[in-house]
Amino acid sequence: MKIFVSSRNKEEKYFSKEAIVKGLAEDGGLFTPLDINEKKIEIEKFLDSSYQEIAYEILSYFFDDFSGEELKKCIHSAYDNNFSTSDIVPISKIGDSFMLELYHGPTAAFKDIALTILPHLLKAAYQKQDKKVYILTATSGDTGKAALEGFKNVEDTFITVFYPTKGVSLIQEKQMKTTSGNNVEVISVNGNFDDCQKLVKTCYEKISTNKVQLSSANSINIGRLVPQIVYYFKAYIDLLKKEEIKLNEKVNFVVPTGNFGNILAAYFAKILGCPINKLVCASNENNILTDFINTGIYDRNRKFHTTISPSMDILISSNLERLLFILSDYDDKKTATYMRDLAEKGRYVVDKNLLKKIQENFISFYCSEEDCMKTIKQAYEEDGRFIDPHTAVAYYASKQYKDFCKNIILSTASPYKFCNNVLNSLCGYKKENEFDAMRDLERISGEKIPTNLKDIENMPNLHNKTIDIKDGIKTVLERIECLK
Repeated sequence: MKIFVSSRNKEEKYFSKEAIVKGLAEDGGLFTPLDINEKKIEIEKFLDSSYQEIAYEILSYFFDDFSGEELKKCIHSAYDNNFSTSDIVPISKIGDSFMLELYHGPTAAFKDIALTILPHLLKAAYQKQDKKVYILTATSGDTGKAALEGFKNVEDTFITVFYPTKGVSLIQEKQMKTTSGNNVEVISVNGNFDDCQKLVKTCYEKISTNKVQLSSANSINIGRLVPQIVYYFKAYIDLLKKEEIKLNEKVNFVVPTGNFGNILAAYFAKILGCPINKLVCASNENNILTDFINTGIYDRNRKFHTTISPSMDILISSNLERLLFILSDYDDKKTATYMRDLAEKGRYVVDKNLLKKIQENFISFYCSEEDCMKTIKQAYEEDGRFIDPHTAVAYYASKQYKDFCKNIILSTASPYKFCNNVLNSLCGYKKENEFDAMRDLERISGEKIPTNLKDIENMPNLHNKTIDIKDGIKTVLERIECLK
């Protein structure tokens, strides 16, 4: 069976069910599959496959302690009725590139694709245990609502989402605050996303309880990361079917990246045999990943920028740890040293051999706020495409990087989730009420507002709690004591 180990201690070994339930290793490391390069998928076997069938092939390789029946139930529960298109992730043209549309799920963001299936995987993995599951999740905007929707009213499961008080769009915040469900809690934190993420990890390290099993819906959870591999294969197959590429012709994926989870899933797809040439890491003004990929120096001792692409406003990219672990030939001691240096000094420097391996697969560009706004406007006026700021960051990077391969840009959210910033980019003004901005954009673009965003305007806010970061652990402990 597939073995999962901590990136900081590979003697700590688990099968996938336990890794999914735990979420984070006890030493703070991330569960990572060993020997992922032992399998190569022949891409032509997917030519007549549905999204669900591709998902089964990939998930059954990584999660082989689930029965086939369990996995099929999880996959069909997630993907048969929760998306506005049967394609799940349609691909379309934008300029001389292609755009993979990942925003057709229940919360209009790419996080839906993994977070519609994670609750089912978690429930199947944990069904014989006697503890309740308590999900702790940090969000820079989109993960929060997608996780809340996925886990609300799931029996014997509870979830708390932490988000930064400043740094999510008003639409993202309204989505979270209006979430109903007898097991959900939403808390804003006076800080940034990195503070929220650190709080979640600290809770794992410092809270010891027999009352609940702590777990996570962030991409630190391998059950959240693996389902994202699927849409890279699906995108490639769709281009084959459209006769835009030939079999085994390589492509580039351009990924707007903050926490490094989405682009790491692309790297897994490449290892498994998806014909990928380069993975283009697209950063906003928080360009820590661009600097790292170019220099091998990861340094979070820098100014934190609150940008119009808030889901990428991150200075500690958690999933990068998994890449370092894999590319260093599973050197857990080296990886642990890098992470210790990051915690204690705020920086680490990888060796030349490891940097070479990174640069063989990844290239990175960053996009300024001004260029992001210009790209939104250009995409609309020149290409007839209506895109959000995160997609704009990727589109800008795609324009910077051209080689012999076609570029596929990941479009990670509906522009209506960031309506004032998109409106300002297109027309030079904002609205006091973001829903008025939403209506203006609908009038200008001719594209209908997604129902799941339109309907929240008149919903009551059900969650209004704000805390300081120092009170986070106390808040979690108090909720654990109240769980029945």
